[in-house]
Amino acid sequence: MINKVKFVGIPVKDQERALAFYTEKLGFKVATDQPMGGGKRWIELRIGGAETRVVLFTPEGHEDRVGTFFNGSLEADSVQKTYEELKAKGVEFTQEPKTEPWGTSALFKDSEGNQFVLSSK
Repeated sequence: MINKVKFVGIPVKDQERALAFYTEKLGFKVATDQPMGGGKRWIELRIGGAETRVVLFTPEGHEDRVGTFFNGSLEADSVQKTYEELKAKGVEFTQEPKTEPWGTSALFKDSEGNQFVLSSK
């Protein structure tokens, strides 16, 4: 039976630029970085203690997904603190932290223009 999500893909145009963004600004760690042929690489990143990994790879024919909305959410213990830390590193936010009955969230863009929800419980 299925027991977890192994990885989620983030479409990127420039893998080197995206790798720098995710490791230097967001603090993700490289799990694997291997050639895939045709000048592309399979780049898998770890996020803290999470089991699910992030892959910076765009399959052929899916280039139009670069710069779109990531249908998911990245969690932080404190959205406000994480917002302040990431903003100081130059991460572009399209929505400042906003508190709702279900928790706090903010929206940011990665180096490729993809938009993400940053949220807390």
